[in-house]
Amino acid sequence: MKPQTVGRVLGVGLRVAGRMAGQRLAGPGGDSSGAVAGSSAHPNQRQAGRQAGRTSANVARGLGGFVRPFKRVGGILVLEVTGVFFLLFVLVFGQMAWRVRASYAHGPDHQKFLVAGGLALVFLYLTVSSFWRARRR
Repeated sequence: MKPQTVGRVLGVGLRVAGRMAGQRLAGPGGDSSGAVAGSSAHPNQRQAGRQAGRTSANVARGLGGFVRPFKRVGGILVLEVTGVFFLLFVLVFGQMAWRVRASYAHGPDHQKFLVAGGLALVFLYLTVSSFWRARRR
């Protein structure tokens, strides 16, 4: 599922749940016609809509507080996994540079050595910086 679709489904579900909660809070005297709060809406419907909005804002704030530690740990985990992934490229390009090390100065594989060594250094930098950022969090 696309992220936009998931967000839309959750948003619609939250609005429907808010309307249902507002109707329950309005009590048995509330109109169940499902009219949208606007200029022609009954004052009780408007108040029920406001109460539903406040309720959903409180639920969202509570969920945000619950998810915050997991967000931090998840971010650290993503950085560490990314560091390991880049380390694999360091190993591949380092091995390639080691194989052609005999022609590092003027041999037939001079260009391959420079490219492999340069890429190994770039990925080594990305690996170290990823672990460094994970440690700082």
